[in-house]
Amino acid sequence: MPNRKSPRSRVTATNSNTRVSTGQLPRRAVARPTPADVPRPANSNTRVGAGLAVRKPAEQVESSSAGRDLSAEAAFEGLRKRMVQNLRDTGITNERVLAAMQQVPRHRFVDEALASRAYENAPLPIGAGQTISQPWIVARMLSAVMGGGTVRRALEVGAGCGYQAALMAQLFPQVVSVERIRVLYDQARERLRSLGITNVQLVFGDGRAGWPAGAPYDAIVVAAAGIAIPEALLQQLTPGSGRLLAPEGSGNSQQLVMIERLTHDNFRRTELEAVRFVPLQSGVKL
Repeated sequence: MPNRKSPRSRVTATNSNTRVSTGQLPRRAVARPTPADVPRPANSNTRVGAGLAVRKPAEQVESSSAGRDLSAEAAFEGLRKRMVQNLRDTGITNERVLAAMQQVPRHRFVDEALASRAYENAPLPIGAGQTISQPWIVARMLSAVMGGGTVRRALEVGAGCGYQAALMAQLFPQVVSVERIRVLYDQARERLRSLGITNVQLVFGDGRAGWPAGAPYDAIVVAAAGIAIPEALLQQLTPGSGRLLAPEGSGNSQQLVMIERLTHDNFRRTELEAVRFVPLQSGVKL
């Protein structure tokens, strides 16, 4: 697939290859209780009435709710461990990436109705026509982008729901993540904040332009597919060690591509495997 580049950039390509009833019984006369027969509340948190269950004290309700929450989180943790083991079984070997995926609660980044499916190896809708990528491809891209050496500063193009940014925050000291769709940007910001993640700079803007104010980046991860890698992103890689992972192509014809910036003007391109991502679009959407 042709790669668009400016005259200054030279890219060298390499390759690697889910009634019963028969009548009514006569009613029995029941004497109505006198007011003195009606039980009185034992305290202000207890209510007794005909046909109503006795309500639990507020502190008991809160305790019961907390117990359910702890039980649910324990179940999610078990599912997360299974997900990580499945990643190991399918060839993901970077222990730092696996540890991050064990740490970050993926179910917190999807709609509550989809939480039970959060740890399946499948993409899930997150609204606005976008998806959260399947865990395997996220792990694959993060593992590959870390292979170039120490990553101090990283850029993510396409924050989406914020899940991958949360993973990158566990792996790299400084992360910039750009999202072009306002509703997703707002949701990602709240989710990252709720988890206490402070080393991600979330930017509302056009991801195709990257974020020059934070460049250069040792690692760039693009979570949407363009016909070609934008030149602006290539120029924001650190010369000599910068590495970019991005899907390239359209529709059903996409390849995961790794670009390494060898010198200021020379780049090496390696095609990895077939993938499928949402399109990389320009501009912003309010």
